[in-house]
Amino acid sequence: MSTDEERVHDGTGHAPDEDVHERISSLGCWRGQVRASVLGGGITNRNYRVQDDEGKYVVRLGDDIPVHQILRFNELSASRAAHAAGIAPAVLFHEPGVLVLEFIDSEPLSPERVRDPENLPAIVELIRRCHQDVPLHLRGASLVFWVFHVVRDYAATLRDSDSPYQSRLNDWLDAARMLEHEAGPFDMVFGHNDLLAGNMLDDGNRLWLIDWEYAGFNSPLFDLGGLASNNELTAAAETRMLELYYSEPLTALRWRQYQAMKCASLLRETLWSMVSEIHSQLDFDYASYSRDNLQRFERALQDFDASRGM
Repeated sequence: MSTDEERVHDGTGHAPDEDVHERISSLGCWRGQVRASVLGGGITNRNYRVQDDEGKYVVRLGDDIPVHQILRFNELSASRAAHAAGIAPAVLFHEPGVLVLEFIDSEPLSPERVRDPENLPAIVELIRRCHQDVPLHLRGASLVFWVFHVVRDYAATLRDSDSPYQSRLNDWLDAARMLEHEAGPFDMVFGHNDLLAGNMLDDGNRLWLIDWEYAGFNSPLFDLGGLASNNELTAAAETRMLELYYSEPLTALRWRQYQAMKCASLLRETLWSMVSEIHSQLDFDYASYSRDNLQRFERALQDFDASRGM
């Protein structure tokens, strides 16, 4: 095992604690000395950059998280399929609670870069390749990520946990039922289902899509709505995004379905954070994240309700 001095790296992050470093060092995939540093950005997993005598890698540590319906077998199979489809780094090693991935020398996108009109075509093409190409390479069982079921399950978890948000749950469930009705009929693709800017990497030549823990079959409008809501796209950018994705002019019906699914995406992100306030042990300000997403959901729902009367 390396000394503390040997675990200091080039500014990508501080050294992990001793127990974590010992666990990483004990994995049976390294060649020579192991050096590790913490990678920031994760709000569900712990992520580390690791270097041995032959190369650089990313190590993700995380067990199943039942309250978030995260099952690591699904993340593993989706990650492998996404690599086979050419949009994600290779899986180099795994064992329960551990995923070792190829390190891509790149920068994560920011919401500002997602909003840049010049970047939107490449981002939409990345999403389309996820939806169309990844399922061609899937092996074994795969999950369905149905946002309306997730919302209902989160609401039950918050009730069971005596959440301070309990008095609002019935209103949110009523909204979810309305949105599920308004968003249909549905197409089905293989979704990433967590399109935060930081889950897209730019290596200077192309984009990569990472973090497949929520992957599963879903409506394409969930990923598109999530991309827009997570990165605060304008209405004009949303229209362009949808027309790029579908390669045809936007219809009133598709716009309505999309807006309903975008509201559902914001509600899911809000309840995800509220559940995380209770159950997560990671050092992250979930309470502020809950407040911010709740405000965005309420604004989006107000706009959607107003459009229904037009």
